[in-house]
Amino acid sequence: MAIPRDPDRLVFFTDAVVAIAITLLVLPLVDVVPQAAQSGLSATEVVTEHQPEIFGFLLSFAVICRLWLVHHNFFRHVRAYSRPLIMCNVGWLLTIIVLPFPTEMVGVYGGDRFTAGFYIATILLAVLFQTGLELVVRADPELASETAPPPPESLPGSVTAAALLAVALLLAVAFPLLNYWTMLLLFLSPTIEKAWHRHRA
Repeated sequence: MAIPRDPDRLVFFTDAVVAIAITLLVLPLVDVVPQAAQSGLSATEVVTEHQPEIFGFLLSFAVICRLWLVHHNFFRHVRAYSRPLIMCNVGWLLTIIVLPFPTEMVGVYGGDRFTAGFYIATILLAVLFQTGLELVVRADPELASETAPPPPESLPGSVTAAALLAVALLLAVAFPLLNYWTMLLLFLSPTIEKAWHRHRA
């Protein structure tokens, strides 16, 4: 059953958790500085000797920002919430909270097969939970905004992103040299969505 209450509290809680998770990403880099000083590294070497950690941080920062933007824009079309909606949102938050863990592994193990698979799988789960949010709201008219319901193109976008991430995961595991580069498949999403809409029309 829908809970006839503005979902602002749920959104504020979600935003706070995302803010904490995105802040945690930089803490390993902060810890590197005193360790580097004790090892006699110069300020320049702090950066040059820790490029994998910096890459992991920047990648995850961009990923979390993108996931949050999609989530934030989606809740503009929600006017109430239900238990299934809350559970999908909790699942989405879990993936965001977990993401700093594989991010740290990226810095330590680089393109290791398991690390790349773990990292991409975490993002895939986030997109699947976002797709779940879309399905829950579309299945219950009492949840969607009466003046601004979810746009029809948002669900195909989520499904396309999930499918491309699933392919990226399989490729990263099957061909370790490709590792995180397989996520570039996501750039195909707009083209696939346009083709889908043309087919439906």
